[in-house]
Parts: sequence; structure tokens; C-alpha cells
Amino acid sequence: MAKILVFNNDTDRMETYYRGEAEPMPYNTNGTLRVREFRGSSKSNILWTTKRCMQSWNSQRYIFGAPIPVGFAFKRPYEGGHGNQSQHYAGVAFDVGQRLSGTQRVRLWNSANNSGVWTYVEPLSLTPTWVHWDKRFREASLFNRRFSYVKKRKFK
Repeated sequence: MAKILVFNNDTDRMETYYRGEAEPMPYNTNGTLRVREFRGSSKSNILWTTKRCMQSWNSQRYIFGAPIPVGFAFKRPYEGGHGNQSQHYAGVAFDVGQRLSGTQRVRLWNSANNSGVWTYVEPLSLTPTWVHWDKRFREASLFNRRFSYVKKRKFK
């Protein structure tokens, strides 16, 4: 059983939920994101995210129109490869599509990039076997300068 803290952006309050691994995440529509998928390999019994992030997942899943395999979303910094500034640690990032073909990943990336629901969609050149997107509180100035061309560019 996981304790899930969700910041409700509409009320500016934290909400607490208790869910089993096979249950859908709070604010998830049609059971398209299970607690075990959101958790990934994290060993934490406490997970956190935002209502806005979960609503973005719902929108992305609807726009893509097919199941999206999730490698993980939540990950604490010391659980592998992510620093203290990671959006995974904030519970608002997803690494997805690891089991998809290259063509399917490009379709997923284009869908996320064109959807307008994510603050940042990482360039495919930086994520060769998965797609990363996140719902940051605001865009980091580094990404505005270095990757501003990515938001309008389509990969084929």
C-alpha cells in the first residue's frame, strides 16, 4: 500500500491517498496509470505528484489514443541517475515508451510535443530508447535558450 500525496493546484492544498500497486493513481481517468507504473523501481512507500500532472497524463493518453507503457514517473535522487533538480523527484515527470518500436516512440514524442499539455518534452536525441516529458512549475531558463527550437521541430 502506497501513501500518495497530491498537491491540488485548484485548492492549493495537499491531499493524501492510500492505494495498492494495481490501483489507479488519484485523478487518473479510466485506470490508464497504475500506482506500480508511477512508482517504477522506487522503493519509497510515500509518493507525490500534482493534480495538474495527473490531468496532463489523462490528456496525453487521450490524445495519443493508445496505451502508453510507463517505465516510471516518480524517482528519488539517490534511486538512480537523477539529480536533486529532477522533475521525477518532484513527481511530475514520465519516462515512457521503452517497449515501443522506434517508429511508435517517434509518434508518441510528436504527440506529446504537439499536445501543449507538457512544459518540457525532451529531444529524442537525448532519449534514444524512451520518451521523457514533464509538467514543471515553470520552464527553466536553460531549456528556453538551449532547446527552444525543439518545441516546434518534428522528428521523423
